[in-house]
Amino acid sequence: MAVPTLIFDFDSTLVRIETLEMLADIALAGHPEAEVIRAEVASLTERAMAGDIAFGEALRTRLKLLPLTREHVLALADRILDEGTPSVRRNLRFFNENADRIIILSGGFREVIAPIAERLGVRSDRVLCNDLVYDDLGRVTGVDDANPLSRENGKPEVIKALKLSGPVVMVGDGWTDAEVKLQGAADRFYAFTEIARRERVVDVADAEARSVDELLHAEGLAGRWSYPRSRIRMLLLENIHPAAVERLEDAGYSVETQKGALDEDDLIAAIKGVHVLGIRSKTNVTERVLAEADRLLAVAAFCIGTNQIDLEAAAGRGVAVFNAPYSNTRSVVELAIGLTVALMRDVADKSAAMHQGKWNKSADGSRELRGKTLGIVGYGAIGSQLSVLAEALGMRVIFHDLSERLALGNARRMRSLDALLAEADVVSLHVDGRKENTNLIGAAQFQAMKPGTLFLNLSRGHVVDVGALAQAIGSGRVGGAAIDVFPEEPRTNADPFESPLRGLKNVILTPHIGGSTEEAQEAIAEFAAERLLGYLNRGDTTFCVNLPNVQLAEVSGGHRILHIHRNQPGVMAELNRELSTAGLNILGQHLKTDERTGYVITDVDRDYDPQALRVLKSVAGTLRFRLLH
Repeated sequence: MAVPTLIFDFDSTLVRIETLEMLADIALAGHPEAEVIRAEVASLTERAMAGDIAFGEALRTRLKLLPLTREHVLALADRILDEGTPSVRRNLRFFNENADRIIILSGGFREVIAPIAERLGVRSDRVLCNDLVYDDLGRVTGVDDANPLSRENGKPEVIKALKLSGPVVMVGDGWTDAEVKLQGAADRFYAFTEIARRERVVDVADAEARSVDELLHAEGLAGRWSYPRSRIRMLLLENIHPAAVERLEDAGYSVETQKGALDEDDLIAAIKGVHVLGIRSKTNVTERVLAEADRLLAVAAFCIGTNQIDLEAAAGRGVAVFNAPYSNTRSVVELAIGLTVALMRDVADKSAAMHQGKWNKSADGSRELRGKTLGIVGYGAIGSQLSVLAEALGMRVIFHDLSERLALGNARRMRSLDALLAEADVVSLHVDGRKENTNLIGAAQFQAMKPGTLFLNLSRGHVVDVGALAQAIGSGRVGGAAIDVFPEEPRTNADPFESPLRGLKNVILTPHIGGSTEEAQEAIAEFAAERLLGYLNRGDTTFCVNLPNVQLAEVSGGHRILHIHRNQPGVMAELNRELSTAGLNILGQHLKTDERTGYVITDVDRDYDPQALRVLKSVAGTLRFRLLH
């Protein structure tokens, strides 16, 4: 197949701006009619790009509207490198390695385009653009009228004059770019829509390219083995923080969001064609959902827990699951401290009475934290940090955990749960959501507590028998409770909440808000998004909860083959045999296994027949096969 010459437009293609609109912002700073002139310039730009008016007419009219000087142009040139299109930045290596087959063709201006061309490795003689004309005072008076690019149909004329051999591919967002193909100067035209999408331009294009990745994939050039990022669909449910959406879209992925959770049937309908699913705590990813997910690569839980996901079924299909185990730790701990103070002082009931006009100033039953014993059940990230803060407030801390944990400060480990319950003035639960923890605290455990004990659950709803808790509060065995999680929770804010704990004295009920602070949600969004990107972009499974964890660097100088398989004898031998048969030179290889799954990452040289790799999908035990770069 002949190697094509790639011709790239500049504005809204190699950069995410329109040059004259940005120059208008610079030149009109402080101008009394700035907004009016800016709007007219933007309108002329859009009309020219859509093919509604001649480019040359629009160019000259815009220049007359602006009080441009050489300083303004150079100011934009100084910062133009910051305006590179995201997918262009991701593919800098391709541009530099293939600069001899790339041409930049633009109605824009040489001073502004030159820094980008240099960054991409494109020689100045392969930058075809307009040249501004200045007067003796450095004011822009127009463009070089002898340059065909300053006139209508200039782009096709310039390309025809080059008499290029081999296929010619035009890439751009505007009608003047489409004309290169329409007038016979290019063999193929891609409507580039990463920054701007114009229906008329897309309609006449051979194909739409939403990123450089898609272009390279379609043309069979470097990067063709990776599925284009812009075609990878991500569905984020339950009002996940915008920081995650921004990070994933900046990386080139297509992201769809929904505010609420989905039930099983709705999720099955929505997950068709989805490559990545993002959820919080209310959406259940069941075996049935996973069986219907035809494209799913990964699930991200934008929260701590993963008990709402069938991890074994996901692993059995090679679907990686990630969570954010530490990002909301501080938020949960601070709420636990605040709720403990509120329970100690009967704040909730006193406040409710005040709202009803009742003044009840009394110290009866109000106590300080200092000197009281806090019993923490579950001494992981949240429990251990709660331990530190509680001790700083003067509390004595004891804890119980099934795993071996390092005691922080003066905290003391208890040999059994019953021993902790018998000694604690306040009991706070911070356990995970595994099935074995269902009804961990029930009637027997409440009976084991000291009379008047305060009880907090900010972990998982199913770990407490709430009926038994209601009875313990009614009998006085439990002096007060703060509950943030429940066995059954409303799916949306519009659904009703029912619980036997409603209306009880000195009971604070909160709607699963332990990690719901702006800081925590943003941190969760950033952490989970980065884990997804690490997996999608380089195969990194660090912090994956259901596949072997492998930390990987970026792919460099080759292609990466990712192979997830059942942990059974002979897979590695067969895999390497097929790689050898395909004639691949292995640059590096990693293998990590757990009791059910194996994960092999193989970096290979670029020169090979991609068809030969198809056989790797049929290696016995294969669950997932993917190529990168």
